[in-house]
Amino acid sequence: MSHDEAAFSAARALIAQYGEDAATIAVMRAAEYAALGDVSGLAAWDAVTDAIEALQSGPGPAGAN
Repeated sequence: MSHDEAAFSAARALIAQYGEDAATIAVMRAAEYAALGDVSGLAAWDAVTDAIEALQSGPGPAGAN
């Protein structure tokens, strides 16, 4: 599984669990890793945050404006 696939998989799981609050949860996790000085953990959670935003801002159902 690539990093992108892992980020999108985690993003889908967070969206399923937290709905519209998923991005907030991911940002809080990223902050925890930043506070610990864990650069790779921070980068991973930043990727999850980006994936959540991409999934939530994607095209809506067919016919929706």
